Amino acid sequence: MGSTNVRLYVEQPLGQGQSVALTREQAHYLFGVMRLIQGDALSLFNGRDGEWRAEVAEAGKRGGTLVCAGQTAPQGAPPDLWLVFAPIKKARTDFIVEKAVEMGAARIIPVQTDFTNSERIRRDRLQAHALEAAEQCGISYVPEVAELVKLDRLLAGWPADRALYFCDEALAGEGASSWEKYAGGPGAEPPASAILIGPEGGFSEAERTRLAALPFTRPIALGPRILRADTAAVAALALWQAHVGDWR
Repeated sequence: MGSTNVRLYVEQPLGQGQSVALTREQAHYLFGVMRLIQGDALSLFNGRDGEWRAEVAEAGKRGGTLVCAGQTAPQGAPPDLWLVFAPIKKARTDFIVEKAVEMGAARIIPVQTDFTNSERIRRDRLQAHALEAAEQCGISYVPEVAELVKLDRLLAGWPADRALYFCDEALAGEGASSWEKYAGGPGAEPPASAILIGPEGGFSEAERTRLAALPFTRPIALGPRILRADTAAVAALALWQAHVGDWR
């Protein structure tokens, strides 16, 4: 019996002795790509029941069966953080989704702004990227990737108790100091939050005016330089985690 570092997301319930039937795609990945054989061990999670050690009971080209042997970690949960971003080129949008999962975002919301270059996305493909990132970075949940929504519509229905950290390129040069006033004390629960990253062309004047007037927005700087959208997303998530979130 061999142990592996393979982690797999499944839809089925997980519990002691629970058998898990594999789809054809999962069987190909485990037995064709990762070369697992009968008796090998791997980790399973479904976003509800924590992480479980499972063993390969049956291995085939078109299917297979795993059996849960024991729970290795309880169900975890991310901080209450959303990432809202304007989609950019395909590969860089994929990067943003993957890094948002790794950095602890609980929900990922693509938005259509006045200057957004991409007018459509493949939500199913981005959700698959989020799932793969969750498998690779050791978390037991998969953040939701929402459908593309217009920024005006999103703001109109925004929950009043969720702070929206608006990354404003006009504040370049202020460093990270503007985050400190939003930080809670040591051990404080991270508040319901979201980070908004604009498109490559920035926000329009109308959008900037509206964002500045909303009671739930928090203008934030990302250091002395204007960053690319994908870099800005990672930087903003890191700053939030360090000052407000679960890195404190």
